[in-house]
Amino acid sequence: MKNNIIISLIIICFFAVELSEAKQTVSKVGTTVAPFLNLDIGARGVGMGGAFVSIADDATSMFWNPAGIATMSNREVVFGYNNWFADISLNYVGFAVPMGGRFGSVGVNLVYLNYGEMEKTTYLSPDGTGEKFDAISYAIGLNYARNLTDRFCVGLNVKLINERIYHSSATGFAFDLGTVYTTAFEGVTIGMSIRNYGTKMKMDGRDLYVPVDVDPTIEGNNYEINGKLNTEAYDLPLLFRVGLSVDLLKGIGNSNLIMAVEALHPNDDYESVNIGTEYIFNNMFLLRVGYKSLFMPDSEEGLCFGAGFQTNITGILGLKFDYAYQNFGILGNTQMINASFTF
Repeated sequence: MKNNIIISLIIICFFAVELSEAKQTVSKVGTTVAPFLNLDIGARGVGMGGAFVSIADDATSMFWNPAGIATMSNREVVFGYNNWFADISLNYVGFAVPMGGRFGSVGVNLVYLNYGEMEKTTYLSPDGTGEKFDAISYAIGLNYARNLTDRFCVGLNVKLINERIYHSSATGFAFDLGTVYTTAFEGVTIGMSIRNYGTKMKMDGRDLYVPVDVDPTIEGNNYEINGKLNTEAYDLPLLFRVGLSVDLLKGIGNSNLIMAVEALHPNDDYESVNIGTEYIFNNMFLLRVGYKSLFMPDSEEGLCFGAGFQTNITGILGLKFDYAYQNFGILGNTQMINASFTF
């Protein structure tokens, strides 16, 4: 047991060093559409600093790693709420159902970002026109995962993505692919996922119609004829994650101590590393701490921590509560809560 723990720690340290050396030199921030897809959901994963791709084993797995629901033994529904900046709310709902060994597991999930109501302003009315408008973004997905062996599982999440502001919107389709591999070293797991691989998105709608005078130098033109603004199509925020985790106390007493490290390679930002730890006492009380975006230049993300409580209400019905806090430097902080039921 001690030898396995030592070997696991050596693997994690080596993994972190290798990841920190693999860095790109150019950032592509602001070059993709639907940036809400980059916002982490799930208080457990956020509390661990986002180092969750190799640990994911609940209904929030459909966000972090679609393969994770293959390891579930009970049905689970989860509700998540994140109080984001500027009164923006980030919500998540997921429902996963294991169907038995060879049939795998299926799930549905929804990420919903509500920007709230805002006052409409124009060039001629910079203080407001008296009208109000709102903006929302959402992604709804269908997830399937299956164990291919007793150590290896794969999963796929196919989703519809939509962003709407006032009377204009953009729609796209994408899929997430993930794997989880439990190694021969006791307590060591490797996870990988590719998120948001799909179509480009382009804004369209009646707000893009504007009155145009084709030639202002000619008298008699009808300057009320509508022309349409042509917007560009942009790629989705593609993200590759690879991570490794180890349970240092597996098989020892009634506690678990999980340490995780994860590398992120996005197409619209610098590469970075997340690290996190979760302590579970008596399979009931949970404490988490992590750090996000290590080695990323000018990042405001950093310390994360959280806590959780889980219990069985009856023989088949279980209840979980999770809380997470994330520091964003000069931007302040965000806080997230989750409630989930297993049955």
